Amino acid sequence: MADLHLIDLKSELQQEPIRKGFGRGLKKAGELDENVAAACADLTESTQMHLFKEAFPDRFIEIGVAEQNLVTVGSGMAAMGKIPFVSSYAAFSPGRNWEQIRTTICLNDQPVKIVGSHAGVSVGPDGATHQMLEDIALMRVLPNMVVVVPGDSIEAEKATLALAKDKRPGYLRLAREASPIITTEQTPFEIGKAYVYSHGMDITIISTGTMTYQALAAAEMLFKDGIDAEVVHVPTIKPLDAVTILQSVHKTKVVITVEEAQINGGLGGAVAELLGEEFPVKMKRLGVRDRFGESGKPEELLEHFALTAKHIAMAAHHILA
Repeated sequence: MADLHLIDLKSELQQEPIRKGFGRGLKKAGELDENVAAACADLTESTQMHLFKEAFPDRFIEIGVAEQNLVTVGSGMAAMGKIPFVSSYAAFSPGRNWEQIRTTICLNDQPVKIVGSHAGVSVGPDGATHQMLEDIALMRVLPNMVVVVPGDSIEAEKATLALAKDKRPGYLRLAREASPIITTEQTPFEIGKAYVYSHGMDITIISTGTMTYQALAAAEMLFKDGIDAEVVHVPTIKPLDAVTILQSVHKTKVVITVEEAQINGGLGGAVAELLGEEFPVKMKRLGVRDRFGESGKPEELLEHFALTAKHIAMAAHHILA
């Protein structure tokens, strides 16, 4: 783990909302390239776009509560040579405007960056209507679309800067609540790359987003039980890093995937498709199974949906038994 410059989980971890890293990254991207522009659907502070707005008011557009218009305006800006980032809650973008994303952005291969904030059950008391769980599947199926799910706020900042330089349409998924910071400024990030955050021989745990912290904590629990778990962090769901995943699975031959999203069509679906074609093995997908979210505190919901380190460790014991 030393070569990836990760934070030791035994230390006192700082916590910060992943969306704050996006806000910092967007402002930096604007400083580096005058073509970077931004538009928001009346959620500027919630999505952390206010930093860009304050720094570059002439490059920011407040669209209002009109998500379909948000992405079509973004597509038009991209056609004129701009690099637009468009943000809203993930429940509304891509939840409400998927057809416009498909037709005006992906079909025309315009480099618009769709930022879906407040995704996953950890949104909390807002409940099922705002807990977007289907967005990874919705965006992964679109031709030309890149799908990035950062694991903490530092990685979100790096992902934003990388997307600003990428010539393809992109989707950046952000969480609302503060979550542990497990990476550092020196930790590598590259679109299309997965990273082995913890090496092991007995089982591969493949995780993305907020679940990578839980996967690492589960690996420590399993180590105490004599199980050597390898944790592969997948911040880019599409394009999927098949090489890194297959190298790990060829070694362990047992897989668990973990995501704060629907397992159908999400990370678990992507990995299952890859392994089904290339190297079928025993596999368990952890995530939300064909149901909607519920209202509750974030920590209560993660426990309720079995998305904590304890539940990941229990699943590992079960699949290895």
